[in-house]
Amino acid sequence: MSFDVRPGAMDSDMDPVAIRRKIEALGTQLSLPTVRKALGVLEGEHASGRRGGAGDVMDVRAYEPGDESRLIDWKTSARQGRPMVVQRERLATSKVWLLMDVGLEMNGVCPSGERIFEVAANALRMFAALSLRRSDDISLVFGDASSITRIPFNGGFAQFERTLDQALEREWSHRRNIDALLAYARRIKDRDALIVLATDEHALAERHLVEFRRVARTHPVVLIDIATLNPFLGLRPGHAAPVDGLTNRRVPAFLRSAKAASEVESHRAYMAAALEQELGRTGSHMIHAGSSEVMFDRFVHLVSAALARTTRNRLGAAPDLSAMLTPGGAR
Repeated sequence: MSFDVRPGAMDSDMDPVAIRRKIEALGTQLSLPTVRKALGVLEGEHASGRRGGAGDVMDVRAYEPGDESRLIDWKTSARQGRPMVVQRERLATSKVWLLMDVGLEMNGVCPSGERIFEVAANALRMFAALSLRRSDDISLVFGDASSITRIPFNGGFAQFERTLDQALEREWSHRRNIDALLAYARRIKDRDALIVLATDEHALAERHLVEFRRVARTHPVVLIDIATLNPFLGLRPGHAAPVDGLTNRRVPAFLRSAKAASEVESHRAYMAAALEQELGRTGSHMIHAGSSEVMFDRFVHLVSAALARTTRNRLGAAPDLSAMLTPGGAR
């Protein structure tokens, strides 16, 4: 059930321009090696046939002004008697599939006052910002009960934003079809491609988890799970009561109580934790949030935590992505 509010009854506290700038900074303020590592820990590393990573040696040549010092191979340099640069294969996928549920239910409202699809779209922008920084090929796919549509896209992050914004200017008239989106994901032939699926917290049923496991066996998967408005929470003065986004029925006043609100919150928290645990067993990741701001923070935390675990196992230290994205932070 997706809840909405009367027009003008609830305004988002989010500054859409500010969150867009933070998302853009993901691809502009982080160094390319950091971006590669950040995405690599989400998708699992594998051979790609591209230079610029830590895989097999692809080329050895003399050091030239402008080359990064980290590329110098000191053993080779000692044998040759001069600085030598080793180009290694990049251990990362070259394709990212961004799948978005655009069913009528996604037009409901989040606790922040944003539309569910707005938070979902911002989450996809976060992945696009990093993926395009890494020169990945991105495929954007929309799905509802009427169709599954692949949106043509070529270019940089600014073009991705324009393409996504234009695609979201649509008639929200069809129910969702998660089964069709998951079936589409299973048909993606590149088994190393990262798949990101964005929907809300009410979309996945038990049968979907079975299909999700099948997709996760062949692809790295991230689920964007959008939290929705609790219809029983007391609204601020001047705000109309929420209505069911599908039936347009208003929630009766006698049902709106602190007890009902608490029970809904507890149940949703339990379901989110259970879903995250289930997805974790398949090696998948989940980001659960009810606003673009929280989604951004949890995205950075997820990547930072995974990157820290990987780096600790290898070197004992890890970069702090949060610090890198603050004014004056490291790059």
